Amino acid sequence: QVQLRESGGGLVQAGDSLRLSCSASGRSFLEFALGWFRQAPGQKREFVARLGWLTGNTYYADSNEGRFIISRDRAKNMLYLQMNNLQPEDTAVYYCAAGSRGFAYRTANEYSYWGQGIQVTISS
Repeated sequence: QVQLRESGGGLVQAGDSLRLSCSASGRSFLEFALGWFRQAPGQKREFVARLGWLTGNTYYADSNEGRFIISRDRAKNMLYLQMNNLQPEDTAVYYCAAGSRGFAYRTANEYSYWGQGIQVTISS
């Protein structure tokens, strides 16, 4: 079965950078898109970025384009999210997700598989 496992979260200060990793296993992801979402306390799960596993094409939420970079290593089945100039409002649980590339774009219910999430906390 598909398994997604995030790592790399933690507590950093405003202005710092952090790289999240997601290990993907259980099937071929060539027909999939993988994405990152985040959810702050009391908020809805929010789209962060998406990447087509086969093509490498990327798509970002307007709010973080230019600060966040999504990438992948197909040989290692790893997805990454490089986050730069982090701000307290970026504090959230970050989730890795996978879904059919023809269907999964920027809405959480378009994705079929989810990791358990990892906490990212930015102190001011």
